[in-house]
Amino acid sequence: MSLRVEDIRARLMGAPNPGERSDFDLNPHTEASHGHDRYRPAAVLVPIIDRDNPAILLTKRSEKLPKHAGQVSFPGGRIDPGDVDAEAAALRETHEEVGIAAQHVEVIGTLDTYRTGTGFEISPFVGVVAPPLRLRPEPGEVDAIFEVPLEFILDRRNHRKESAVWRGLRRHYYAMPYQGYNIWGATAAMLVNLCDLLDPD
Repeated sequence: MSLRVEDIRARLMGAPNPGERSDFDLNPHTEASHGHDRYRPAAVLVPIIDRDNPAILLTKRSEKLPKHAGQVSFPGGRIDPGDVDAEAAALRETHEEVGIAAQHVEVIGTLDTYRTGTGFEISPFVGVVAPPLRLRPEPGEVDAIFEVPLEFILDRRNHRKESAVWRGLRRHYYAMPYQGYNIWGATAAMLVNLCDLLDPD
């Protein structure tokens, strides 16, 4: 399936209000053990690069980070007290992590709020970024910045369900391996959410 940015903008503007998704959607048997009474608020940007064939921009976290080292993620992070709102946090973190300033991002929609088994409640914002890109990975936080064609994301044959044992329980998760990058977990689940909005059939 091929979509242009104007198609994406129209479909997201007509999308229903964001709902809620979580790691526990695929793992209801683990919620009692790993659910949280309080979730730490976070926000991410799902950057769509405005090309003839649009692409999603992702990062590979530094292998030196104490948590989630080496994992693929969207630009984003915790919401700080100084952030006006979740969208502002996502844009601030994007600028800090990959060098794309807020004025170069057109936020066109939101995905469902996503709760992780590690205790975060993530607000994902979809934004369009027009090339040329002037990317600057944050040293110590980002090892790589790469793009995945939107066509790849919209092809449900690329949406795998895998599993692993974590904290003594088998946990199922989405995975979308792409050219040596292992996109999985919350990031892959949010991409499935994007696919559901752009291609509901």
